[in-house]
Parts: sequence; structure tokens; C-alpha cells
Amino acid sequence: MAAGAAEAAVAALEEVGSAGQFEELLRLKLVTHFWSEYLNSFILKLEAEGVPEVSEKYEISSVPTFLFFKNSQKIDRLDGAHAPELTKKVQRHASSGSFPPSANEHLKEDLNLRLKKLTHAAPCMLFMKGTPQEPRCGFSKQMVEILHKHNIQFSSFDIFSDEEVRQGLKAYSNWPTYPQLYVSGELIGGLDIIKELEASEELDTICPKAPKLEERLKVLTNKASVMLFMKGNKQEAKCGFSKQILEILNSTGVEYETFDILEDEEVRQGLKAYSNWPTYPQLYVKGELVGGLDIVKELKENGELLPILRGEN
Repeated sequence: MAAGAAEAAVAALEEVGSAGQFEELLRLKLVTHFWSEYLNSFILKLEAEGVPEVSEKYEISSVPTFLFFKNSQKIDRLDGAHAPELTKKVQRHASSGSFPPSANEHLKEDLNLRLKKLTHAAPCMLFMKGTPQEPRCGFSKQMVEILHKHNIQFSSFDIFSDEEVRQGLKAYSNWPTYPQLYVSGELIGGLDIIKELEASEELDTICPKAPKLEERLKVLTNKASVMLFMKGNKQEAKCGFSKQILEILNSTGVEYETFDILEDEEVRQGLKAYSNWPTYPQLYVKGELVGGLDIVKELKENGELLPILRGEN
């Protein structure tokens, strides 16, 4: 931000000490001035613990949190100190004008269509705070643990990443809290409902199961006519053996696909037992193991590699 812009932003900063003052300033100042010139925007600063009723109302779970308002209604938020993203949001909202009623209705229709697509994005969709790897609230963490415990295959959407989805889905599903679990686009419920379904042993019949490891490995080894399981990928091998086998395959001109075992520990360990081959890389043709680097080198020296890769032998 330029020096002049920084000074203007500081001058527009006003500290708030109570919920009443916050609501009054929203009505009198922020709505009147925020949408005119960027440098004339009003910034209200609140101490999260000092106004707990405001923190609770707007679900402030971490600091700093930035809220954006229009006509006294929250339209966006940003959790955490992400300066580039904050700049984008401020500039986007400051440059946008008010929409006529017909435009608002059109936007609502577009949002509902987007929410429908999101809830149908996978057979089982979890809308949560954070990701399965890094849940950002206790309820979301518990939900993920239950789904994993029952080997349920699901995709997820981080509601912190999109305020429009976060607020819109509450109305779309008529469910005010998160996490929310959907199966085939239909809302199943939140954490309490999932716990009840687990206790009644109904959860396993409602949610799709993840494929067993052996079935998954069979699918992976047959994903392409020639499949290489390696450390890294075609563009960047992450060990000397994988690099050497890539060079050999590239010299044949045969098309092949790769799978990076470093990105999936379950596959990395499971494939060793599945193929009865303890090391990597591993080369498969039409789902059958050819071998590792030493075997591939021998086949190349003997002139047998190319016919095998082409499925002629």
C-alpha cells in the first residue's frame, strides 16, 4: 500500500468497545462510506475478547479476522493474516457498486446453482472448517475421525475458503451450523446426527465406503497400459533409481503413466505386499508386474523390453 493510502487507512480506523457501538457504526458510517472511494473506507477495530457477543455472533474463532459489511449485512470474511488476499478482497468490494433487485435475484439463483453442484461434487461431501488433514474446529475434527473410522470415502470443502458458500449453504440446506455432511446431494446432517447414525449402525448403510486397498491397487496398476510406480513423477524423479528407469522408458518412445508413491503411504506400503516386490520403482504392463530397475535394464540389454511394453510378449 502506498504511503498516502496507508495514512488514509489509519485515519479511517476507529476502535470499538461494545456491541452497541459496533452496530451503530455499521449503520451510520460503514454503509455510507465504505463503497465510495477506497481511501475513504471506514475500518472498525474490535478486541475479540472485549466484545464477546460480537465474536460469538460472527463466529470469530481466530484472530485476526476481517469482516466485510454492506447495508449492515456481512457479505464476506477473511480468517487469518493473509495480506495479499485481504488486499484483493478490499479492492474487489470497494470497487463494486450496489446491485438492483433483479441483479440480486440473479446472483441468488447463480449461488443456488453453484451450491447444488458443490453438494453433488462427490457421492459423499463434507462441508467443514479446514481440511481433513488440518481441521480448524473440534466438531469438524470429530466428523473426519468418524468418517475415517468407518472407511467412508468422501470429499470435502473448506467453508473458510469461500464466505459466499459458507453463508449461502446455511439457507440452502436450512441448517445453521458446520460441519454438514451430504450424500448424493442430500443433507444428512451435522456432527450430532452423524453420531446418532453411528450409534444406531445406520451410518455404514448410508455413506459410500472407500474401496478396499487390494481393489484400489488393481485399479491403479491397470490405469494405463504401462504404469510406473516411482518416487516422484515424469517431470521430476526423486531418487536415482526412479530417474534411471524414466530415462530408459523415455528412450523407447512408448506412452506410460506414473504414480508418485511418496504422495500416498497406503499405496506405497500396500503395493509391496500386493506385488510381492519390496522396492521401488515398479513397472507394470497391463496390470502385471514386470519388475524393478535391474529387471528393466536386463530386458533392455536383451532387446526384450520394447516388445513387452507394446504388449507383444
